[in-house]
Amino acid sequence: MLLRVIGAARRGNHGPWRMTRTVTRPLSSRAVIDMATRDGELRVFLVAGEVSGDSIASRLMASLKKLSPYPVRFAGVGGDLMRREGLQRIFPMEDLAVMGLWELLPHIINFRARLKETVEAAVSFRPQVVVTVDSKGFSFRLLKQLNDVFRGEKDRPVHVHYVAPSFWAWKGGERRLERLRQFVDHILCILPFEAEVCRWNGLAATYVGHPVLEDALHLDLDLDPSSNKQKMRRNGDAFRHEHGLSPGATVITLLPGSRLQEVTRMLPIYLQAVQLLKDSFADLSIIIPVAPNRDVEAYINREVQSWSLSAVLISGASLDKKYNAFSASSAALCTSGTGVMELQLAGLSCVVAYQAHFLTEWLIQYKTKLNFISLPNIILNSAVIPEVLFRACTSEKLATILRQTFVTPNEWEKPMPTLHGQGLQPVGGLLHGSFR
Repeated sequence: MLLRVIGAARRGNHGPWRMTRTVTRPLSSRAVIDMATRDGELRVFLVAGEVSGDSIASRLMASLKKLSPYPVRFAGVGGDLMRREGLQRIFPMEDLAVMGLWELLPHIINFRARLKETVEAAVSFRPQVVVTVDSKGFSFRLLKQLNDVFRGEKDRPVHVHYVAPSFWAWKGGERRLERLRQFVDHILCILPFEAEVCRWNGLAATYVGHPVLEDALHLDLDLDPSSNKQKMRRNGDAFRHEHGLSPGATVITLLPGSRLQEVTRMLPIYLQAVQLLKDSFADLSIIIPVAPNRDVEAYINREVQSWSLSAVLISGASLDKKYNAFSASSAALCTSGTGVMELQLAGLSCVVAYQAHFLTEWLIQYKTKLNFISLPNIILNSAVIPEVLFRACTSEKLATILRQTFVTPNEWEKPMPTLHGQGLQPVGGLLHGSFR
């Protein structure tokens, strides 16, 4: 798909990605494949600033190596998954894994230095294609500066951005899309409605599907779109036996996030919430799929040493281990993000929690036009998953809601309790109806 997108972007506004408005960013008449033919290789510069982006980009890299008729070289910014696919890394992606308004301020100087370093590395690499994955704050600044550097050059690289910015979540968000067409050639969208809106605003775009659907293929997950059943072919009993968890234990999976700033904020709240449940369950254990982020790994490994509760740490980079852990679990606490979608795919009930600096929270509440923060709730416009957000996100509140929503893995199909007048039902079939 990306090779076709690249070729279309080089040729201009033609074919199935015809746009309603005119693209103002001038396009070279020479296709990327023609340049690769001339050079004898395809050079792709990639940037991913967080764990989910590292996963998406690594899968893209693996596919490009299989599909390209020429050898492919990769350079840029990413994580371990991208390095394993052959990325010549400039610096670790953890240097960019910052989100929020107030949270970014202490990192501004480093952020600017890394941006300058990335621009210089991209210019030196002379890529035919630049692919940025999510992390819009860094990605769009990079693409804009590269556009200025290569302006007027016949062989300037094509700019592809993977994961459309959530314009639908913010007041005036759609208007901002028009600015992107000055330095973005093509956007790869993970939600079906995004591509049409991007095209209407002058951006060539293609819907490529939500990345979490690939998990179903890799894990041999049988999804039945005609029912609310998701049949996980995972072995939770084997996982419990391997990690010394008794068959009757109550197991809670904690997904505190992939960025250090959110993990240090959310994990203590999660732990306190679970501790408040100790008297309600005789045998209570914790599983934490640790995000493949060096700073997060170091923090969690250090913190668990002082915990009184039993905790099993697994690699969040391993799909097998992660989904086996979900199958062995009774419920989950999750910071909003990709983890919410993974839990829905696994059919594990969860509570979504999020807290940030109060200035960041104020900005979100002021600028957003949505009632929810997790994607399943946003798509269905209903609180199918309980959310505990911002100042309301306390360990006491989380413990109370966990007691209400607790079910064992084998009881997932039973009706869940009602919270604030909303029926908290399993969201089986969500991935089929919304993302195909």
